[in-house]
Amino acid sequence: MLTFWTLLFTYLLTTAATTAREYSGEQEADRVKNLPGQPPVKFRHYAGYVKLRPHQHKALFYWFFQAKQAPSTKPLVLWLNGGPGCSSIAFGAARELGPFLVQDKEHLKLNKFSWNRVANMIFLESPIGVGFSYTNNSNDLYELGDRVSAIDNYAFLIGWFKKFPNFRSHEFYIAGESYAGHYVPQLADLIYEGNKDTEKGFNINLKGFMVGNGVMNADTDIKGMIDYGWSHAIVSDEVYYGIEKECEFSKENQTRACGLYLQEFLESYSGIDMYSIYSPVCHHKYRTPPSLSPKLVVAPHLLTRHELWHRLASGYDPCTEDYVGKYFNNKNVQKALHANITNLSYPFTPCSTVIHKWSDSPDTVLPVIKKLSQAGLRIWIYSGDTDGRVPVTSTRYSIKKMGLKVKEKWRAWFDKREVAGWVEVYEGGLLFATIKGAGHQVPVLAPHQSLSLFTHFLSSQALPSSTF
Repeated sequence: MLTFWTLLFTYLLTTAATTAREYSGEQEADRVKNLPGQPPVKFRHYAGYVKLRPHQHKALFYWFFQAKQAPSTKPLVLWLNGGPGCSSIAFGAARELGPFLVQDKEHLKLNKFSWNRVANMIFLESPIGVGFSYTNNSNDLYELGDRVSAIDNYAFLIGWFKKFPNFRSHEFYIAGESYAGHYVPQLADLIYEGNKDTEKGFNINLKGFMVGNGVMNADTDIKGMIDYGWSHAIVSDEVYYGIEKECEFSKENQTRACGLYLQEFLESYSGIDMYSIYSPVCHHKYRTPPSLSPKLVVAPHLLTRHELWHRLASGYDPCTEDYVGKYFNNKNVQKALHANITNLSYPFTPCSTVIHKWSDSPDTVLPVIKKLSQAGLRIWIYSGDTDGRVPVTSTRYSIKKMGLKVKEKWRAWFDKREVAGWVEVYEGGLLFATIKGAGHQVPVLAPHQSLSLFTHFLSSQALPSSTF
């Protein structure tokens, strides 16, 4: 005769199995198979959409790669690119740190230094209007800003964890570069505050975050950029001292003389790649100089009125951005990735062509970073030292502005028996590291060093202080 406890236990087992099958079915539906041009691999990857809220028709697109080995034991990391408006699929996944790098318009090649060697990686296209992420309400595109992006990214995570509940208990980290200097700490803060709400009942096991060449504080971002351009012999003495005399970074309205000097400052970069000053630029697609490639960025307030700012080059491996656009516009690629299910009226582009307004962008996120550092989150900030857009000088000025006490003094760190950069650690746990010879997208020019940095971040181990 079956007892009550036997019946209950049987019911719970059956329910759990049914739930597991449902989750397994959702995951399996997003599993990527037969991706054109993909080399064979043993790990699984998934791509698709997470609808943000039942009453809205907003959905964010993701591409998720399980760790190459033992994914059940590895941490989970969300990667965000910046802009705002640039695709984490086109840049982070396909050009920087994903396992498959776009080689040409038809083929992918394996990345020996992919970050999924040590972690499960989610690449998220955010906000809506970026890449394959969409809304069916065009008004949503005019309400975008930091706040909406953070709320939507948080909603995405809750939806994603419901689809992948087997990863919910994993240690969770956020990483990103450029304008993700805003995205990452703001999302981390929402998660941190959300975890306090026990009534909500949804806890994300957030342990820390990592930001590279990040926009963090308007005044120091601008000052550092000007100083970097001059110190690296790109900007003339006349322009540099003219800006120092005529421009006051804390003010929105500037003199006409300031505007003219800023225009000259930008034109000084017109023949090179501001984002990686020693790298070649792509020539084959241009009839006009390569500096006039369209690119969506949020400029420092003093520079927003200068149209040239939005047309600076962004190529590293010259012309790779071209190949990325062509690859992801391939209908067979989109089908394999379960992408573009709504048949968007515009093509896939590495940076959005449909986002024209950004409603809120606070001058600083330093208080948020300081708050979360004091709360015990692991925070590493890194800087490729050949980036002229958000240069190492800007980041150093911003960190100094937080008034943190130094715990471990400035020193070199090593990778493969060579100096990989320099590092300093502050009380409270925040760490700042440079990567020697790398530009705005550190993994492109320093793949081995960036993987080493990421690995040490996840394990909370000190960066190597000798060649050993």
